[in-house]
Amino acid sequence: MDISVRIKEKSTKNTIENFGNNRYLVYLQSGLNEPGMWNELVSMLSRKFGVHPNKVELRRDMGADKVFMIG
Repeated sequence: MDISVRIKEKSTKNTIENFGNNRYLVYLQSGLNEPGMWNELVSMLSRKFGVHPNKVELRRDMGADKVFMIG
């Protein structure tokens, strides 16, 4: 399944909001270019969809907008 993700960086907490049609808004405490951001994002998505982190694959990267393949 492909999902579209928009990242809001430097939030007060890590959360994921669903906007329907496989679109999600992900609030991250870290910034887009900080060292732990990628692990934080993959960890959140894997927990949300109940898959192992290596099953979360980046398909397209457009800065704050990303498309992932889950599963």
